[in-house]
Amino acid sequence: MTDLSPAETKQALRTEAFARREALERDWRRDASRTIARLALDAADLKGVQPVGGYWPIRSEVDPRPLMEALLERGQTVALSQIRHPHLSWREWRPGDVLVHGGFGVSEPGPDAPEVFPRALLVPLAAFDRRGGRLGYGKGHFDRSIAELSSHGPVLAIGLAYSVQEIEEVPREPHDRLLDLIVTEAGIIRPQ
Repeated sequence: MTDLSPAETKQALRTEAFARREALERDWRRDASRTIARLALDAADLKGVQPVGGYWPIRSEVDPRPLMEALLERGQTVALSQIRHPHLSWREWRPGDVLVHGGFGVSEPGPDAPEVFPRALLVPLAAFDRRGGRLGYGKGHFDRSIAELSSHGPVLAIGLAYSVQEIEEVPREPHDRLLDLIVTEAGIIRPQ
């Protein structure tokens, strides 16, 4: 991949990561998502953080809904991302809320849901490395959100992934934001 541009290298890595993730059986992914939720919920870093921004899962992503529901049960506010390309906004969410069809096939809160500014983000990804590098979907929505929210104070960025999504090194560009924690079914990774 050395003759490829950074964007081409990222796309090749993204394609490989998606293939590994898609190859996981649906029941295994469901069970792994529940394990990831339990591990993340026990992380001291996430206790008491208000509000927490999450995402509605698409394709074979880690399903954050068990974690978001558990956060609500312990009294934390949860918000879902709303795509306002090139940015994301965050709208308060509770199970049973009516969601609308948003960009990229994502279900998101309607415009009447209260807007919030998360202090922690649950972040989907294609691939990650142990330095906290994250390979997303190539649109930069979460990188921009982390940067924008960080201008108002610290934001805890938590990548949710299956262990098969780990790669040796995610190529980094100036706009890329590192993750503070990565939670997989195998455990919590704290980047150095």
